[in-house]
Amino acid sequence: MEVIVLGSGGPGALGRASSSYVVTIDTEPRVLVDAGSGAFARIGEAKLALDALDIVLLTHLHVDHAAELPGLLKARAVASPVPVKFEIFGPPGSPGKRGGAYFPSTRQFLKLLFGPRGAFAYLPDFAAPITIESHEIGGSTGLDVGKPLVFNFGTFAISAVAGHHGDAPAVIYRLDHAGRSITFSGDIDAAGLPALRRIAAGTDLLVFDAPVLDPPESPAVLYTLHSPPRAIGEVARDAHVGRLLLSHLSPQTDSERQSVLASIGHSYGGPVTFAQDDMRMAIGFK
Repeated sequence: MEVIVLGSGGPGALGRASSSYVVTIDTEPRVLVDAGSGAFARIGEAKLALDALDIVLLTHLHVDHAAELPGLLKARAVASPVPVKFEIFGPPGSPGKRGGAYFPSTRQFLKLLFGPRGAFAYLPDFAAPITIESHEIGGSTGLDVGKPLVFNFGTFAISAVAGHHGDAPAVIYRLDHAGRSITFSGDIDAAGLPALRRIAAGTDLLVFDAPVLDPPESPAVLYTLHSPPRAIGEVARDAHVGRLLLSHLSPQTDSERQSVLASIGHSYGGPVTFAQDDMRMAIGFK
């Protein structure tokens, strides 16, 4: 397997595309993880063949993780001479009660985009015909302490369990193939870390969203949404992670790399890499 970083930044227009990755299976691009702004341009720069890219994993439905989905699906359809079936995974919805924001479920989100009365209703029949199969992970609260759901796709498997990102329902994903594995935390706060520890156990690569410094160096509200470096190191240690890839970087974490590494290093002694757009990281065979 190989991870190709399309976007390693956050919501700010600061030179990085927002969160997005492609995972190759036996050198073939198969899985898109998140679709943040800027990913469309990056996938073209990487000159990736799209004719087998048919699985999309959305960690949550914030703009900087999902806004580029229509363009990427259209690019895939234009690249294909035959009908395309997408398997799209994502979180359930949230009704927006008790002060939280409303979020559509993944099914409703896709219907609002591509359904018969959706914003891009033309798209499913514009080029190659598109069929979308949606899968929702977790309960309506966005936090589920149950076992991960496992989906098998021939030679590889995708495991998914609900994460936690403030009031936004969220999902953690793990891909396993040929004895190797990659886990994507998505944006995750303290309430989601127990689930991440379990699903990431023994993973070769943990891609961890890292936009904040240790308290009190970042705005207090961000700790209700994200995990600081000290917690990242503890999770990586407890889960016996082979390697960390820090992504979804803010200007603050990008400019304070040494302090981030020192904080993670209090608990975790494995290799740590800061993501960059267009970076490729191979996960070899055992």
